[in-house]
Amino acid sequence: MVSKSDRAVISWLQVVAALIFIMVVLGGATRLTESGLSMTDWHPVTGWLPPLSDTAWDAEFTKYKQSPEFIKENSFFEVDDFKQIFWLEFLHRLLGRLIGLAFALPFLWFLIKGKIPHNMHLKLWGALVLGGAQGFMGWYMVKSGLVDRPSVSQYRLAAHMGLAVFIYGYLLWLIRDIRGRTRGRLFVWPMLLLMLVFVQILSGAFVAGLDAGVIYNTWPLIDGAFVPGDIYSDPAFYPGLFEDYRIVQFNHRMIAYLVAIIVVVLWFRHRRFAPIVHGLVAMTLIQIGLGVWTLLMVVPLWVALAHQAGALALFTMAVSFAYGSRRR
Repeated sequence: MVSKSDRAVISWLQVVAALIFIMVVLGGATRLTESGLSMTDWHPVTGWLPPLSDTAWDAEFTKYKQSPEFIKENSFFEVDDFKQIFWLEFLHRLLGRLIGLAFALPFLWFLIKGKIPHNMHLKLWGALVLGGAQGFMGWYMVKSGLVDRPSVSQYRLAAHMGLAVFIYGYLLWLIRDIRGRTRGRLFVWPMLLLMLVFVQILSGAFVAGLDAGVIYNTWPLIDGAFVPGDIYSDPAFYPGLFEDYRIVQFNHRMIAYLVAIIVVVLWFRHRRFAPIVHGLVAMTLIQIGLGVWTLLMVVPLWVALAHQAGALALFTMAVSFAYGSRRR
């Protein structure tokens, strides 16, 4: 039986998780619109307000004009052009700060009132630390695009997105723990699916980081074949695994097919007593369809964002299924 105080904690964590979901999608929009390098400094405590006067806008634009993105790609920008990319990045950072407050302030209040379940203190402190690390990782990522090249490192982008998704999944898991619905060992196949969906999301971050979705815009063939014969030899497997456009896109496709296969296996094994597997099948098909649509249409913004939101929805279902499959 879930107590009243436990329900309050669950509601709080659900709100924070929902905000993180929105944050990840907003981060995708920031990346796809190439807005992420518009703010060239980071003030985690004082950076709550945007420029509020023409003088402040000119000062912010002057800093941007020293960045590689302006020098190499956007030298034609005027201050009004700059404002269009600035606002999305500003909202992304602002939402990050609001998520920090939405977690930290209720957490402290629940601690003072003694409403945190006794086995959740360290786990929630861990979530707070992870949130702080995520803010730092965001700036560490942006810094990589302010030195020589006008784009962020795909490695840092994948780390930034991966940490956000991990925190999201961690909160979902804690919510289920507080509800106390199931206990016991984890089964291999549901956990394998959960880990593979997470890996697929990281793979998508590498695709986004390299803009690998704007080439080889055919399906199911890539570069004229389903599996190109030289896929891991030209260039070499490593570092091509993370740095070659064709290999990164090919890996993203193949992991998607593997996810689909595991979902089908789980459906056959659990369809009679785990209704969520029907949702997993449906969401996997929708997500693959959105991925193909994104590729064939050369990454239109709204379809690509739907694809990213679909990845989080599939991850949410995978977390729920992995937790619910536990048995005493």
